[in-house]
Amino acid sequence: MLSVALRSALSTQRVFLWAHASQRCWTSAPAGASTSLLVDSGHVKPPCFCALPQGRGAFSLIRKHFHSSAVRLKKRAQPEPPPRELDLIRYDMKHLWEGPKPALILGFAGLLPFVSPTLLMAVTETYYPQLAYAQVAYAASIVSFLGGARWGFALPESSPAKPDWINLANSVVPSLLAWATMLMSDSIVPAATMAIMGLGISLHYDLTLLPTYPSWFKALRTVLTFVAFFSLLGTIVINDLYPCKHFF
Repeated sequence: MLSVALRSALSTQRVFLWAHASQRCWTSAPAGASTSLLVDSGHVKPPCFCALPQGRGAFSLIRKHFHSSAVRLKKRAQPEPPPRELDLIRYDMKHLWEGPKPALILGFAGLLPFVSPTLLMAVTETYYPQLAYAQVAYAASIVSFLGGARWGFALPESSPAKPDWINLANSVVPSLLAWATMLMSDSIVPAATMAIMGLGISLHYDLTLLPTYPSWFKALRTVLTFVAFFSLLGTIVINDLYPCKHFF
């Protein structure tokens, strides 16, 4: 009887110890306690889990050890981009009048040798070869000047354009086209066509391939190039429409 009483008392003490240990939080248990059973003095103990209290304390204890904020499954709504303006010369056209006045005056004055021969021949309805040759020669000089401007822009140390093969080699191309224009000056149609190609290639270099010029200069280059293009094109059309007449 005595042995049975001792055994029942010992089992009761074990149950009390297990119940008391369950009140400890599992975070204070040694490593490996959550994945394996604990062995102490030859007796197998269950893993120590936190017995959550009842009432208000339960939620505070969960927030203490766990992140209980709501997870946003959706991304934040991105702000709508502003409405795009007309994609004209990369928004540089609005900076046209911000350039220096001498550059603007000399630039637009340089259109007179382009426009005046075409207007004179269109008004008189007569094709003059001397005027057409003067116009093409001036176009060739302008094309060569544009190539030299790129060369001079890339040489200073503070310039954003480096004096590498791309910048310097592309600066030589307009001069070669101007040379080819003068070699074809006996026939106005191929000569004017070559000048138009030189102006277009130079504009392409300055706006897309080598965009290091200021915005006002790129806008000015665009306006001047288009006026020169239509002037040369008008000379080609007049050559086919109106009769030829020489000054001398």
